[in-house]
Amino acid sequence: MKKAIIIGSGFGGLSLGIRMQSLGFDTMILEKLDKPGGRAYVREDQGFRFDMGPTVITVPHFIEELFSLERGVHNLNEPDFPAEILSPDARILEGTSGGVNTSKYCTIVPILPFYRIYFDDGTYFDYDGDPENTRRQIEVIEPDDLEGYEQFHDAAEKIFQRGFLELGYTYFSDIPTMLKIAPELFKLDAVRNLFRFSSQYFKSDKLRQVFSFETLLVGGNPLKVPAIYAMIHFVEKTWGVHYVMGGTGALINGFVQKFEELGGEIRYNSEVTNICIEKQGLFQKNKVTGIDLADGTHLDTDLVCSNGDFAHTYLNLIEKKYRSWTPDWRIKTMNYSMSLVVIYFGFKEGETPLDLRHHNIILGPRYEELLTDIFDRKILAQDFSQYLHIPTLTDPQMAPDGHHTAYTLIPVPHNGSKIDWSVEGPKLVDNVLKFLEDKGYIPDLQKNLVCSSYIDPNYFEHTLNSYLGNAFGVEPTLTQSAYFRPQNRSSEIENLYLVGANAQPGAGTPSVMMSAKMTARAIAEDHPDVLTSIKPQEKSAK
Repeated sequence: MKKAIIIGSGFGGLSLGIRMQSLGFDTMILEKLDKPGGRAYVREDQGFRFDMGPTVITVPHFIEELFSLERGVHNLNEPDFPAEILSPDARILEGTSGGVNTSKYCTIVPILPFYRIYFDDGTYFDYDGDPENTRRQIEVIEPDDLEGYEQFHDAAEKIFQRGFLELGYTYFSDIPTMLKIAPELFKLDAVRNLFRFSSQYFKSDKLRQVFSFETLLVGGNPLKVPAIYAMIHFVEKTWGVHYVMGGTGALINGFVQKFEELGGEIRYNSEVTNICIEKQGLFQKNKVTGIDLADGTHLDTDLVCSNGDFAHTYLNLIEKKYRSWTPDWRIKTMNYSMSLVVIYFGFKEGETPLDLRHHNIILGPRYEELLTDIFDRKILAQDFSQYLHIPTLTDPQMAPDGHHTAYTLIPVPHNGSKIDWSVEGPKLVDNVLKFLEDKGYIPDLQKNLVCSSYIDPNYFEHTLNSYLGNAFGVEPTLTQSAYFRPQNRSSEIENLYLVGANAQPGAGTPSVMMSAKMTARAIAEDHPDVLTSIKPQEKSAK
């Protein structure tokens, strides 16, 4: 039986681990931290439970697909989007979202609205994917933009149909594959930046923000990401936005349980310090042979897949002599996503009920200029925008009785900025919490605050091993997408693979789960002897 090692137990690592076990590999996941999840780690404090990373769950079908896998029974040949997933009934608005196999491990429920988006003047837009409700709100903000919305809707739908449903699982391993679809993407206007794409349909600055902000949740600057990301609007509209009862950590635990049930092994407190590579002949790729851990342990393996940060993997885990196609200068000159300051806080319910929603986007007075400060100038501005998550509005078990669990996420420059976070971090935290109280989002917050903590770019750099403290990996610009993104299969080292936010297709929980399937397919192609020993899922007993 062939052995596989996966570095990191984030969404990508666990999703791939489950798939590798279904393919018949003997898989071990190595995790630096003491619990699974990576960016989706769970922090607990005085009875409050905090998801530290992803909180927005979309495309429950992807989750059900993973929980449906069996040992030695794969589904790589089945349609990625079966007909029943594309039917109108697939959009769950009430009850539970998960399929029959998902329900064995966790409970997923729909969230409405998807987001409440607050503008700086105190008004808001409830984004729920309902065309009629959307039209009503657009008419209040700017009646002249109703026609523009219809045009945006049609254009985004075409991008979604082609870019997600038809090409979403395409692995761009060479330039010809990329060039083949380039003319069509230009025809769809999917290569101009998302903000310009949205702006041509809307006169209102507010609506331009509503229909472009979402890429910030996957580390993309709306002023730079290609308009193909307009498909996010339709991904959410088609399948909704969901929450895992007990928090995202409950889904991570479900994935761990499934992986172990399939025979996989996961080790914690096991930081990888070196990927061992054997030099081959002149016209052969060098080959992975094992890994070394920080505690001195060496493990042999047939293949290694990193769910860790791309730059960290190549700069720190692979010796220079084995990566002539990915030299230091090339890795360091790539663009990496912004970072985050995330504040985790628990507070007692006050006399005034919270008038918030599960997911809240609170936009500051500036949009384009603030994005430029964060991504280009790399300065910490006086103003800020934030994503405020209050899971206890849906799931009271996340906090003690009579209390709320919350986190608020503020995009900031990564550590290429040279900002001293030991000085600026506490200031920003104080300003944000004061803002939430003074502006009436959480009345009497300071009086009712029970606990608070925060992470900044240094956490991403030193705890999660992310280059420059980036929060989402390689930035999803046009020149760092598809073929130009780090390859899921190494082009210079045999049996070395990537999975997760840095690999194709990109960041975000659905994309990361898609990357696991793409990487599993690449591994299956490279190891046909393993695949021929098992059967496709459609022939298995259901």
